[in-house]
Order: sequence, then structure tokens, then C-alpha cells
Amino acid sequence: MERLKHECGVALIRLMKPIEYYERKYGTRRYGLDKLYLMMEKQHNRGQEGAGVACVNMDAPVGTEYMYRERAEGTNAITEVFKRMDDSFVGQLYMGHLRYSTTGKSGLTYVHPFLRRNNWRAKNLCLCGNFNMTNIDEVFALLTGQGQSPRIYGDSYITLELMGHRLDREVERLFVEAKGKGLEGQAITQYIEDRISMENVLKTTMPHFDGGYVMCGLTGSGEMFAVRDPWGIRPAYYYWDDEIVALASERPVLQTTFNLDADGIKELDGGEALVIHRNGEVSLRQVIPSQGNHRCSFERIYFSRGSAPDIYQERKRLGEQLTMPILKAIHGDLENTVFSYIPNTAEVAFYGMTDGFRRLNHRIRVEKVVWKDVKLRTFITEGAERNDLAAHVYDVTYGSIRPNEDNLVIIDDSIVRGTTLKESIFQILDRLHPKKIVMVSSSPQIRYPDYYGIDMSRLDELCAFRAAMSLALERGMRQLIDDTYQACLAHPTAGNHVRVIYEPFSVEEINRRMVDMLRPQGMRTPIDLVFQSIEGLHKACPDHAGDWYFTGYYPTDGGVRMVNRAFVDYVENVMGKNG
Repeated sequence: MERLKHECGVALIRLMKPIEYYERKYGTRRYGLDKLYLMMEKQHNRGQEGAGVACVNMDAPVGTEYMYRERAEGTNAITEVFKRMDDSFVGQLYMGHLRYSTTGKSGLTYVHPFLRRNNWRAKNLCLCGNFNMTNIDEVFALLTGQGQSPRIYGDSYITLELMGHRLDREVERLFVEAKGKGLEGQAITQYIEDRISMENVLKTTMPHFDGGYVMCGLTGSGEMFAVRDPWGIRPAYYYWDDEIVALASERPVLQTTFNLDADGIKELDGGEALVIHRNGEVSLRQVIPSQGNHRCSFERIYFSRGSAPDIYQERKRLGEQLTMPILKAIHGDLENTVFSYIPNTAEVAFYGMTDGFRRLNHRIRVEKVVWKDVKLRTFITEGAERNDLAAHVYDVTYGSIRPNEDNLVIIDDSIVRGTTLKESIFQILDRLHPKKIVMVSSSPQIRYPDYYGIDMSRLDELCAFRAAMSLALERGMRQLIDDTYQACLAHPTAGNHVRVIYEPFSVEEINRRMVDMLRPQGMRTPIDLVFQSIEGLHKACPDHAGDWYFTGYYPTDGGVRMVNRAFVDYVENVMGKNG
């Protein structure tokens, strides 16, 4: 219910035939552009703060424009970008990006794609990605140590400059070769453009990065690529035939846009790059060794479109596995219990939960108790007025339960900060006067921040962490906090020290403290929280082992360093210096 932002969605298209082919077959020279528009709209769920598009026309004569880019901000950015494109925005290579900021930085300057220009076509690089780098300080030091002076400090620009530097070196290597063969003038340029190896560029660039990413790029000479982080954290799916090569952040995007079966769409592996040479040759290259399966489980629970058949079934299993804990929470009283869900992302888990009860031969009462008023606009007011409107984004179906007789079970996909529960959901549910409210999360307790592209990077934002800290202080465990603080300072990469904060407490104890913290003032209805178990998560999503938000096991050194730094910041800034 607490809408998390996610960075970001990517879309690539490479036309494998001359543009005239698509004009004859599909009746338009804008075939590639039209398909890119569909791919971006189908990924609107992944970014609503900005959008950008880039295009390369390999048929452009020397001395004329060949590389185009348009960007816009706001929720209507896709429409705005495509409105600006006239018939000159036609080529063989297309790249699109949808942005959600997870760093707090906004403005057109930070909207992808990013462009590094040069008079030589082969040295032009356009880059976009779904990524967060956790070691940008080290990469910045690498560049400045070489004498470079990046204009902007940020992972997108630093990435562009490092990869652009390696592309320059690749071009210069080929220049020396061409001169050695006695070539001159445009013959040298042609020699370079025909032999550029993006595999070389990626192999010398990507090992410097720590983080989760899918990086996509175009060069002015017609090279195209996409590369996935070696841990497989961020997702990428691709398809190619004799007409097109396409890549997107989600499989259903390709299925719908190109009318494909799921079996024809492949997933890019960790550390693998999809490379399309200017001559149309397509290859898969392992540019950096795989670091195992750490695919993001939150993609399956929350972010990715639920229309993918595997994701749909996984979300149903997440709900089904909660039936026994729910029965325990209501003491088996199904006759006096109504079941519902928080729209819209928890709906599929709700179906799985109802299936679970049916398999147990239980009949349950189902109602749509909660409604989301998507038309309510809270941005038009400020301060207390805005908070009051935000509390009314959700509404309830009056008369859907018997007051003071029925328990009310509500399932959601996750509970992160708890703000919406406290300021809205619990207050409006209390108006129905249920005997008891059981709030169910189809994901486990979110105990740790994410540093790979989801906007939860501070410990104090996480309700489960605040509950654990509250219990530790209440029970006189100040030494535990102080020891953890010192360990985070002294050994920032020697494992996630924050995990010890949770060890003294059971899930149920943290649940009860979360209820105490989230109960609105004056609310008397009893509340229980039920969370998915870690074992249940892995059983439901067996191919996505990335669970650091729940377990604290970060797959990269950068993630470990940042969570320890987050605890230091919490102690110093929230609790006061040195706790």
C-alpha cells in the first residue's frame, strides 16, 4: 500500500532490415518508434518521474545529424517525448527509459538517456539503465586518478564517463591498427566503425562497479548493447528474429508488444551482455563472471507486472502459504471472519489465499472492503490539509462486515514504513467496528534497506527496525546497540553487523511492537500482524534468491558497507551522537 519507487524501466529495439522493409510490410517508417512507445507504456509502472528516448540513424550521410535524444519530466513524460518526434526521428537503433529517482535527485539533468558527444561517430555514447551503484566514490576516484574531471557527481554520469573513456581507448586502438595498414581519411573511420568491439569496452568497464544494474547503450556508429549485473539483481529479457532485436525489463512487455509466446523470450544472465554489432550480428557475451543467483525477490512480490504467468503463480503461492498463520490469528473462527485485500497489487496474493482455504475445505466470506480513490489529488494542498486528504485516499465499503461480530482479515503485498497503515488504513477500517483486524503481508518483515534500486535506503524508515530498536531500549540492551555501532564503524565490510539487533526478539515480539507503534490514537480495535515467512518466500519464488531486505544478506560488498553506514547514521542522527 505504501507505493515504493523503483529505478527504472529500459527498452531497446534494433531493426534488422532496411527501414523501407518495415514501410512496405507495416505501412510506416515509424515501426520501430511505435513499438518503442508501446514498450515504454507497458512499463509505466516502473517509472513515472521522467522518460527519455534515443535513436541512431546509420543511413545518415557524413556531416549530417545521425543521433537523436528527447527527454521529459513528469507523469506524462512518455506522451510528451513522443509528441516532439517528427519524421527525422527515424533510425535502426532505439532506446527508451523510464525513471523513478531513488536518490532524491530530480530535474531534467538526471533523466536518462545520458549522451556523450564527439565529432567521431564511433566515440558517441548514449547510456541508460535500471541501476544503483554502491561504490560510486571508488569509481569517481578512479577517474580523477587518471586526470579526468567529471562534470557531475552521480552514478549515471560517472558510469557514462568511465564507459566513454573505455570506448575512446577502443577507437584509438583501432586507429593505430588502421594507420599501420596504411589507411587514410574516411577509410580509417570505416575501418574503426566496422571493427569496434563493445565486448572489449564492457569487459574493461563493468568489473569496476558494485551494485544492481541493467545497463543499455548505443554508439553513434551503430553498436547496441545491454549488460546485466553479475549478481543478477536487476531483470532483463530479450528476443530476436530476422526483423528485430528487443530487450525490456519485463517479459510481458515483449510478449504484448510483439505478440510473442513466453517461451521465445529469454532472460539475460548475471554478467552477460547482449551485443548487436552495426552489421546486425547478434551475440551473447559473458563480460564479467557470474556471482550466483541473487535475483531480486521484490520484483516478484511487488514491482513486475503480474500478467507474467510465472509471477502470477508465485504471487498466488505467497497468498496460499499464509492460510495457516491466518487461521491461527483468528482462532479458527471462519464463520465470523471477512477476508479482503488492499488494492491493487495484493489482489493476486488474495486469490491465492482464498485458494488455500478452499484446498483445506473451508468456506470463507469474501468482500471488497477497501477501495482506493485514484482521483484524489493531495498535491493541491499543503501541511495539515494535505495530511488530512492523504488519510482519505482509501475508503471502505460500509455494511460489508457485521459490527463488533466479525473479524476482518486484510492482505497487502508488503509493510515497509507503516505510515499509510497508521494515517489511513487502520483509521478507516476502524469505522466498520470489526471485532479484530488481522493485517497480513504477503512478504516477510522488511528489516533492512535496499541499495540496488528501490527507494528504501534508511533504517529509520523501516517499521520493523524501529520496532526492534524500541524493544532493545525498553529491555535495557543499550550495550548491544553500542557494540553494533562500534562494529559498524570499525569493520564496515566484515558482514552486516545490524543483523544482531534482531536476534534477541521473535517475529511475534516485533509484530506486537509494530502494532503498538502503528495503532492510531484513540483506536481500540485489536490488531494482529501476520507476515510471510522467509521459508515461504523461497518456496513461492524459488528462482529469485535475492532477499537482503528481509534477511540482511547483501550480495555485494557495497551493500554490506552501506547498511553498516546506515546504522552509524541512525545512531548519530536519530538517537544522538554515539547513541
